[in-house]
Amino acid sequence: MKKILLSSALSAVALSFAFAGQAHAAGIEACLITKTDTNPFFVKMKEGAQKKAEELSMTLKAYAGKVDGDNDSQVAAIETCIADGAKGILLTASDTKAIVPSVKKARDAGILVIELDTPLEPIDAADATFATDNFEAGKLIGAWALKSLGDKAKDAKIALLDLNPSQPTVEVLRDQGFLTGFGIDTVDIHKDGDEKDPRIVGNDVTNGNEEGGQKAMENLLQKDPSINLVYTINEPAAAGAYQALKAVGREKDVLIVSVDGGCPGVKNVQEGVIGATSQQYPLLMASKGIEAIKAWADNGAKPKPTEGLDFFNTGVTLITDHPVDGVPSIDTKEGLAKCWG
Repeated sequence: MKKILLSSALSAVALSFAFAGQAHAAGIEACLITKTDTNPFFVKMKEGAQKKAEELSMTLKAYAGKVDGDNDSQVAAIETCIADGAKGILLTASDTKAIVPSVKKARDAGILVIELDTPLEPIDAADATFATDNFEAGKLIGAWALKSLGDKAKDAKIALLDLNPSQPTVEVLRDQGFLTGFGIDTVDIHKDGDEKDPRIVGNDVTNGNEEGGQKAMENLLQKDPSINLVYTINEPAAAGAYQALKAVGREKDVLIVSVDGGCPGVKNVQEGVIGATSQQYPLLMASKGIEAIKAWADNGAKPKPTEGLDFFNTGVTLITDHPVDGVPSIDTKEGLAKCWG
């Protein structure tokens, strides 16, 4: 890098502030664009990306939507990354269809775009996807719930707490995986809410946060107060559902299952708030994504998917302290040791 001669100490101070918040002042630039910057899942994802960027002497700039479902902010972030000359973008799309034209624009500009956790529609709209097998994550908690309820499963009253009205792929995959694991006909596996099984009380959206989970649970309890099984898109939504159930004295006789496996969520499994959760690994997704951007910048190499899949599988593990036959799991002690690695 050429040395820049500064005429005064004041100019040196001003320049130092210009580089504040970046992993490094020079080198390969990468962007991370998440759905929000408050959900613990995306906080951990940012942590993993930042750490790996520092290890590889890369610059990382992070952006996020205001809420889950905020496509406009993510579009604006992609435009900024293009203008800044980023080599790669790591993205968790809020709207997996609406964001595709912006992703194409970035790729046409020579930027490697890697989707994290939530596949685009179509999945090959991104150069690569690093994700949990979200269908398998849902299937694990569905199979566990089925075995846990035993004979009561045939008379279950099920509430499904999903993400947002656009039905992003992560929502559909987890929801439909859960129903498949529980033995319910999903009708069209590419969308949720069209099932005919009388055990389903209904679907509601949570925006993936605790407030949304509580409101959605309240809505579905008004529809049927006898709900005894609750599926939630993630653990913040599960925490909200639990509060709604607690407010009506139902917290001890309703089974809640979820997906995420974050440390707070695993503690909620340990304390009986959640019966079981499927643990995923956002730090690994992000760090692998940064490594892929470095390889792309160095030699033009693109990451390859896991053999037999159309994405790179970062793994999923069922966490519960009440294991059942035929559904592999680990307990909360081990889950806490592994949470969000």
